Amino acid sequence: MFVKAIQDVSRFTRPIHTITRVYGEPVVTPGAATFFFVNELGCAITCKHVMEVLAQRDAINENYRRFRQEKDILGRNNQYKKRLSALEEKFRLRNDTTIQLKDQFVNCTYAPTLRYRAIHHPVYDLSILVFEEFTQPAYQSFARFKKNGDELQPGKFLCRLGYPFPEFSNFRYDAELDDIEWTAEGKVDSPIFPMEGMITRHVGDQERIMGLELSTPGLRGQSGGPVFDSEGTICGMQMNTTHLHLGFDMKDHVYINNGKAIHVNNQPFLHTGRCLHVNVIKDFLRENDIKFYEEDGSLPGDQ
Repeated sequence: MFVKAIQDVSRFTRPIHTITRVYGEPVVTPGAATFFFVNELGCAITCKHVMEVLAQRDAINENYRRFRQEKDILGRNNQYKKRLSALEEKFRLRNDTTIQLKDQFVNCTYAPTLRYRAIHHPVYDLSILVFEEFTQPAYQSFARFKKNGDELQPGKFLCRLGYPFPEFSNFRYDAELDDIEWTAEGKVDSPIFPMEGMITRHVGDQERIMGLELSTPGLRGQSGGPVFDSEGTICGMQMNTTHLHLGFDMKDHVYINNGKAIHVNNQPFLHTGRCLHVNVIKDFLRENDIKFYEEDGSLPGDQ
């Protein structure tokens, strides 16, 4: 049903790779999010919450750099542990504190450098990415949006695309420098992963429908990814997943398995994906004079 659509949408959907490290651990943790291009000029969209995390990168890295700088001059004496504890308190470092964060926008351009500015929606979980002085694009197509978003009603099947399972390995921890870094070795890609779902409900209020609820969850890493129909027409963007309590709780339920009594406690939830509605996306692109196309290839701004 979605075979050709997935192939088409994959041509302009790309991953954001991140590597992070928490205080006190040399372990590097990979992560991913998704964005997709809306025109041939290097303009794309993703979730605002993704960009808000990346916006903290410089502050996080600078905080740890200053901590290391002061730590290096503490001196190893009987007051070391006390002074170190005070220094950790000063820089607000705990065992679960993220101390380093680095990111890469993958397969966007063949040019050596990549700079962008982000335009955040004042209300909804949406950001526009404008890649500046953009040359040598590495994507082969761009989104075409649903012309009439009112046609997106409960019962219609859609598909989402993203990068929920980061398998890239081109990073390492440098113990000598106490730093994480990207490397030229290792796997640089992760597989793109589709997941279909039925529209179950509209999300919003009496004034405006701002989103679509799908019957399946959006997975971690699919945030910012396109939601589309069987023709590859963009109908929305994956935002988050909600957890609906089903009410089928099992408290000390006993069943027999191979002659043994098994006691089970379970509180099941239905995980449903929330997607930003195509109408919200198109309105925000118009407001910011970002060129985009609808499913028939037309430029709405010219109509």
